[in-house]
Amino acid sequence: MALLNNIKAVRDQFPALGQKVNGRDLVYFDNGATAQKPLSVISRLNEMNSGINGNIHRAVHDLSAKCTMLYEGARESVREFINAESTEEIVFTSGTTASVNLVANSFTAAFISKGDAVIICEADHHSNIVPWQMACQRAGAELRILPVDDSGCWKMGELDKILDGKVKIVSVAHISNVLGIINPVKELIERAHAAGAAVLIDGAQGIVHSQVDVQKLDCDFYAFSGHKLYGPTGTGILYGKRALMDKMGPWMGGGDMVETVTLQKTTYAPLPLKFEAGTPNFIGAAALGEAVGFVNSLDRQFAAEHEELLMSKLMNGLREIEGIKIYGDAAGKIPLASFNIEGVHHADLAMLLDKMGVAVRSGMMCCEPLMSRFGVTGMVRVSLAVYNTAEEIDVLLKSLSRAVGMLRQ
Repeated sequence: MALLNNIKAVRDQFPALGQKVNGRDLVYFDNGATAQKPLSVISRLNEMNSGINGNIHRAVHDLSAKCTMLYEGARESVREFINAESTEEIVFTSGTTASVNLVANSFTAAFISKGDAVIICEADHHSNIVPWQMACQRAGAELRILPVDDSGCWKMGELDKILDGKVKIVSVAHISNVLGIINPVKELIERAHAAGAAVLIDGAQGIVHSQVDVQKLDCDFYAFSGHKLYGPTGTGILYGKRALMDKMGPWMGGGDMVETVTLQKTTYAPLPLKFEAGTPNFIGAAALGEAVGFVNSLDRQFAAEHEELLMSKLMNGLREIEGIKIYGDAAGKIPLASFNIEGVHHADLAMLLDKMGVAVRSGMMCCEPLMSRFGVTGMVRVSLAVYNTAEEIDVLLKSLSRAVGMLRQ
């Protein structure tokens, strides 16, 4: 199969990009929230929803066997995609949030006691804050915070002050969903391991905009969602080192995660099924496998150069706007920018852009502590994907100029 190495070939895979919004050609710049789906993902979803549909693992009939093959085939695709050692280390979940909650529950129960500590970051998504607040409250552990500087970069010099033998796990984002900054996760992992702590990486943005190799990173857990990787909603992955997950008890009980059940005692299935209770979203998981296939079909050099071009054009254009404040305006960013414009409310700006056919995100973006850090109630976020174009950025910039002019009258 020929690699996709030009923007037309890429965009042809995404029928949603051809629609009109409010009578205008859609410019979709909310990819940090969810990406559109390529034809291969749509086709798999349609095929299974309309025919190849049978509960996996448990039956001997043909539909069950076909769905099981597609489900487990997707697991192998993900394993290869992130270079995990074994499919036993790949757990299907409903998304990054569920993956983090799984670790926050099962890891805490196995390894964290009263007096221990957990580290998260000031810039993290709520899904990597709230589960650890809950876990620390249950365990009687301390929650410690890695702060960010005025540009949004981690204050790595502060890490030594909070990282000691009491810390059992550090849970942080690979890439900030608000700032787009690629964090120095490799350095953090090495320092955490030297202190005896495990590391969970929230890869919701990292899986899309970087080549993730979990063995090279040496992270203990890596979590991500399917819907940001051009796959279906309600799908996600937790990668976890087998040595740790073998020692962790299941988070939920039910079908498919058991080995034997009596009224007195239950023994659990081996990895990864121990963490996959109930009927999984096997259709979504199979389609996630197709999303991985789409990403693998991209010419990586083209994709990297295209994203770099988009990022440069976006940032240069935004910096020309009078009264703009760009948050996380630092080196080492993905094509994502969050900002406010003096005298303009972020929600009003986003609504006017929508009227012009441009979809962006506004508000807190599930990062209220980071908003407090910068003294704002919300921001406008423009987040790009490989299918976006330089011409769309021109449309955004013209629309911003027009919207700001209207709102400042």
